[in-house]
Amino acid sequence: MKQDFERFDMVARPRRTKWYLRPLTIAMSLPAVLRHRTRIAKTGVEGLRPPYVLLCNHNAFMDFKVATRAIWPHRANYVVAIDGFIGREKLLRDVGCICKRKFTNDLTLVRHLAQTIKNGDVAVIYPEARYSLCGTTAVLPESLGSLCKLLRSPVVTLICHGHHVNSPFWHVGDRGVAPTEAEFSLLFTPEQLKAMPLEEINRRIVQAFQYDDFRWQKERGIRVNDPHRAEGLEKVLYQCPACGAEFRMTSAGSRLRCAACQKSWFMTELGELRADEGPTEFSHIPDWYEWERANVRDEVARGVYSSGELAVTVDSLPNARGFIRLGEGVMTHDMNGFTVRGRDADGDPFEMIKPVSSLYSCHIEYNYLGKHGDCVDLNTLQDTWYTYPHGDRFSVTKMALATEELYFAWRRAEGRPCPPGLA
Repeated sequence: MKQDFERFDMVARPRRTKWYLRPLTIAMSLPAVLRHRTRIAKTGVEGLRPPYVLLCNHNAFMDFKVATRAIWPHRANYVVAIDGFIGREKLLRDVGCICKRKFTNDLTLVRHLAQTIKNGDVAVIYPEARYSLCGTTAVLPESLGSLCKLLRSPVVTLICHGHHVNSPFWHVGDRGVAPTEAEFSLLFTPEQLKAMPLEEINRRIVQAFQYDDFRWQKERGIRVNDPHRAEGLEKVLYQCPACGAEFRMTSAGSRLRCAACQKSWFMTELGELRADEGPTEFSHIPDWYEWERANVRDEVARGVYSSGELAVTVDSLPNARGFIRLGEGVMTHDMNGFTVRGRDADGDPFEMIKPVSSLYSCHIEYNYLGKHGDCVDLNTLQDTWYTYPHGDRFSVTKMALATEELYFAWRRAEGRPCPPGLA
């Protein structure tokens, strides 16, 4: 199979939202906003009109609906990953979406965002570039401050609370959480951006993006009585804190269980964990997740981190028509980064190598579209590969954590430590 597929046109200029689609965007957003009784608290944005940059946190699809409500009636261009365009490229372009391949250095995107500002519209960016895995802040790109300086327009943040609790990435759905909240706040004026050092701009962005949906849930006393509320949580909490076994966690109903040592934990209606027997190692889900990160960091520091060789199926997404089965192969993620090699149905080889220095984070999926399984999403500027490991002796969550910790270690070795929260 010759890999000469037609590629998505990333250079096409962003379109301003068609006038006849503007009512549609708010009509599709309002029902969810009203159903969840979303409260939008505004700070410093009274009288603000476009153009401006809107930086949003990312926990669920509902983020887009709240953003549409917050900026209404103004036009916007939204940065959207290429898989969001599948089968609906014209519609998404017409409502103002700009295509991006995740975790790539894309100067074309910068030009598109500059055009959005020039048009007098809102440039909507989700800098975490993926749904949060456990309702806390994901790593932000170090280029964010430079981008804000370059665009020379007001910068506003929209930080939503409750979207992860309502529809966690590891068990997508709608748990009826209400009310949800959002903070719509002016972060920088153009004059502040011009005068402020880049380091301080980045520090303030990271500070603005601090959130914790499970802590928010507990503080608000919001109960989720879904009897299946813990199902899928083992995708994030892949390592047992009682016996240390990896990839042996399971879930059913409102409980997590380790198949290696049989210890189990109950997930309360307030989103906390409680051991059925013995001590509760982590009652707060993000604390368990950060413990896993610390263990990965230790493996990286000792130079022993490796996924081993994993048999994988690779699907390519060269354009918005849909995935193309590239073939079967082997993926390795280790101290050198990602390597994927294989052969297609015609016996022709394919290969993608992503060294540690090229990825500060990566996008993963849990059971993609409810049927394809867990995967790692690897990108170049021309292609996107959804890489599905076989078997059950792996965790894409661990690979995502390791990608970040490997990058941080590489930066430190180069004498360029990253500020907290930035890659």
